[in-house]
Amino acid sequence: MKEMEEYYLYLRTEKKLGENTITSYKFDLENFNNFFKNRNIININKEDIIKYIEYLNKNQSIGSINRHISSLKGFYNYLLEEGKIKISPLEEITALKTTKKLPKYLTIEEVDKLLNIPLNNAFDYRNKAMMEVMYATGLRVSELVGLEYSNVDLFNSIIRVKGKGKKERIVPIGEIASHYLEIYINEYRSKLLKGSTDKLFLNNHGKPITRQGFNFILNNIKESSGIKKEITPHVLRHSFATHLLEGGADLRSIQEMLGHENISTTNIYTYVANNILRENYDMYHPRAKKEE
Repeated sequence: MKEMEEYYLYLRTEKKLGENTITSYKFDLENFNNFFKNRNIININKEDIIKYIEYLNKNQSIGSINRHISSLKGFYNYLLEEGKIKISPLEEITALKTTKKLPKYLTIEEVDKLLNIPLNNAFDYRNKAMMEVMYATGLRVSELVGLEYSNVDLFNSIIRVKGKGKKERIVPIGEIASHYLEIYINEYRSKLLKGSTDKLFLNNHGKPITRQGFNFILNNIKESSGIKKEITPHVLRHSFATHLLEGGADLRSIQEMLGHENISTTNIYTYVANNILRENYDMYHPRAKKEE
């Protein structure tokens, strides 16, 4: 199609787009062209576009379909600007709404199971302290491994965290996390330390634990616990927020503790909490469901 070739040239010379981006446009537009060519449709209107989107919806994700729509809008806007058409068939077509992907989290019983770590040596006490702090504070793994000895205030049961953009926030820690953190700091950290570092959690070489190292430890603890769910540092973070909200915590307070820039990011946990309420209602209310 002549107009498409001219459009690709326009993207390359006027828009200065890279070849990979242009190839992506080509893929979408050629699929679009072939769909109508095989059906002998020349003058494409809004209803034809809707049929094409319905066709894509049979075997493509919403994200992929929205990319197609964006590619087509770009092409037809070009045709409008060049005066080749007077009305775009995509004028009233909008992107499909994506469904909210709810965060994965552990139940309180699963957290108890995960944190039931046998304590036999310095590494066990370090792991126990790390995991308790992770669940007690909802820290990102980068924030946890970045904690320094001087960031911990056991007297006031708080830790000072450097988050995204090096923004600092104060996060409270509960009695259980404080207890195991105190044992680790006072009795075991010095046994792991080799050389000089202010980082709080150390590996078997006496160096600061890395994100990869924490993930390896978490996976081993998960395997030992017998929990079948996938457990990542972010699942622990989600569990922290979900359990707080489920227990009645204020959303703004959770936002502060998580270090979210925007309250809308934290708001996703209300969907999780509402789902839990719905499940509990359906399970325990005597008239939640009618008899068959």
